[in-house]
Amino acid sequence: MFTLRNLWIVPMRGVGPVLFQENALSGALMLLGIAVGSPTAALLALAGNVLGNLAARVFRYPVADIERGLYGFNGTLVGIAVGVFFPLGWQAALLLVAGSVASSPIARIFARCRIPGFTAPFILSTWLLLGIAALLWPALRTSGGTAAIETAPEWLQALSLHFGQVMFEGRSLLTGALFLAGIAVNERRGALYALWGALLPLGMAFFADDYAAFNAGLYGYNGVLCAIALAGPSAWDFARATCAVLLSIALQWSGMQAGIVTLTAPFVMAVWVVMAADRIFILTANSLRSSK
Repeated sequence: MFTLRNLWIVPMRGVGPVLFQENALSGALMLLGIAVGSPTAALLALAGNVLGNLAARVFRYPVADIERGLYGFNGTLVGIAVGVFFPLGWQAALLLVAGSVASSPIARIFARCRIPGFTAPFILSTWLLLGIAALLWPALRTSGGTAAIETAPEWLQALSLHFGQVMFEGRSLLTGALFLAGIAVNERRGALYALWGALLPLGMAFFADDYAAFNAGLYGYNGVLCAIALAGPSAWDFARATCAVLLSIALQWSGMQAGIVTLTAPFVMAVWVVMAADRIFILTANSLRSSK
C-alpha cells in the first residue's frame, strides 16, 4: 500500500540491499556516501532506483518485495553505471530508463527460479546497455582517459575504495567509511565480514604490477560483497566467505587482464561456485552416511 512514508522509505531500502542491508537508514548513509563522491551519481542512483520500483509495480510484482527494496537496488546500480560509461544526454537518459526497467523483470526471473540473483540483473542490464550503445551510438562510450602511473600501494585508500567501488565511487575515502557505517548500523557481523572481505584483497599489492588499479580499489569491491553474502556465525561460514573472496579476486584480475567490463560479475560467480560446492559437499556427506 502506498503511503507518504513509503515515498522515502522504499527508495532508501532500494539502496541498502546493494550491500545486503534491507534498512532505510543503511540506504540513506550509502546514498550520502555516493553524494560525497558525486552528487550527480547520487541523483542517477535515485533515478534508477525509482524506475526499477515503478517497473515492478507496473508488472504487479509482490508489494512486499518491492517495499523491501528488492527491485530497486539493481536499478540503483544501473543508474550509477550509466553516468560512469556514458556522457549525460538524451541517449544516456534512454539507456538509464531501459536498463533500470529491464533489471526488474530479470530480478523476477531469478526469484521465480529460486536462484539467488544478487546483482546479476544489474550486470546483465548494463552489459545489454553497453551492447546497444555500441551498435547505435558507437562514439557514445565515455573514455576512461589515461590513468596516472602509480608506483607504490596506498593501503588506506585501497581499503576504503574496496567499499566505495561497490557503487563505482573511487573519488572519496569518506564514501567507503559511510558505506561501512551503513552496514554496521544494521548488522555488526556483516560489517566485520565486510572488513575481512576488504582486507584480503590488499594482498594483491604483492602480486599485481598495476598499482593504479590496486589503489583505485578495483581488486577488492567484489570481495566485500562476497564476504557479506556468505556471512554467518560458524567457522564453516567464515571459510566459505574466505574462499569466495579469494575466488572473486582471481576472477576480477582475470577479467581485467582480458579487458572485460566485469562490474560485480566476479562476486556473483564466486558466490554461486562456493554455494554449489557447499551443496555438493553436503549431499555427498549425507549420501555417505545413508549408505553405511
